[in-house]
Amino acid sequence: MSLLELKNVTLKFGGLTAVNDVSFAVEEGEVFALVGPNGAGKSTIFNMISRFYTPYSGDILFEGRSILGKAPHEIAGLGIARTFQNIELFEQASVLQNMLVGRYTHRRSNFLTELLFTPFVRREEHRHREAVEKAIDFLDLQPYREKLIAGLPYGVRKVVEMGRALAIQPKLLLLDEPASGLSVEETQDVAFWIEDIKKVMGITVLMVEHDMHLVSSVCDRVLALADGKKLALGTPREVQTDPRVVEAYLGSDTEEAA
Repeated sequence: MSLLELKNVTLKFGGLTAVNDVSFAVEEGEVFALVGPNGAGKSTIFNMISRFYTPYSGDILFEGRSILGKAPHEIAGLGIARTFQNIELFEQASVLQNMLVGRYTHRRSNFLTELLFTPFVRREEHRHREAVEKAIDFLDLQPYREKLIAGLPYGVRKVVEMGRALAIQPKLLLLDEPASGLSVEETQDVAFWIEDIKKVMGITVLMVEHDMHLVSSVCDRVLALADGKKLALGTPREVQTDPRVVEAYLGSDTEEAA
């Protein structure tokens, strides 16, 4: 049984078909990437998995069960966490406070016990802090722990958002363009972290990414999309050399011009 499976998924916005009969499966323990030109439907697929959009047809299965009946706020509780193409953090809160938000799905206390700050609540607070501190150490965010998001560089913000997702302790991590806007050195750090997320933390990764060097260095399999349709599926090398993928990226006149 695959960890995540999309079965003949189609999504339409009025007369526009954003995703057209796409099927693929992500196996537990792999790093899987969705690639393709802008408008190919990559982030739209992420938004369907996150339940922001509901497919026009088809099904999405997580651990063998359909998630189409779930609301967006229930997805993290299943074990699916994500980052966003446009960073979504609380700018007037600290790094630590933003990452603690990721622990909400593990909350076992209630309003009354928190109001009284019972021993159980204190133990829960310690448990959540411990999980967040592990993510902070993993991503080398110690110097920024108490700093406000508003004062941090873009690259650090990207890492904090990844940390918040890791604080959820997911089974599946969705990374939406993790290298977007980063320097070469920062992108190399992302590659190392993705490798460790897979090997050390045992988390399966599904990502959308345009940086093919990053994709080639960390991904086990790649699905190429264009105009909402599936073009090719295979290893990074197989997909990069597929004629349909080359045409989608470079145009059909490439050979003639050569």
